[in-house]
Amino acid sequence: MSLDATLRLLTKASGLTAADLAAAIPRAGVSTVKAWLAGEKMPGSEQLNALARAFGVPAGALLSELASTLDPARTQGEHDLLAAYRALNTRQQGALLEVARGMAGQAARRKR
Repeated sequence: MSLDATLRLLTKASGLTAADLAAAIPRAGVSTVKAWLAGEKMPGSEQLNALARAFGVPAGALLSELASTLDPARTQGEHDLLAAYRALNTRQQGALLEVARGMAGQAARRKR
């Protein structure tokens, strides 16, 4: 889930308004908070920490999707695979993991 989608979800769940969040965030006005919620701007680290405190969640939870998206060590194929995996239900994810582990084990045995 993108940061803006996560922020919108948490805003709705908490019952906070953009004005409420702006009051809790250093150097952020209502227009800035609305831009974050719309995905037009990104909060800085200090602001992100304040958002996390306002919602009562760890700051890392707000950025987990973003961090995985920006990981330079991942190839485009890995990003695509992760996105496809997240679209599956739990049963499908388990089956896919079994297949992937089996394939990885076969590849490791061939290398020996």
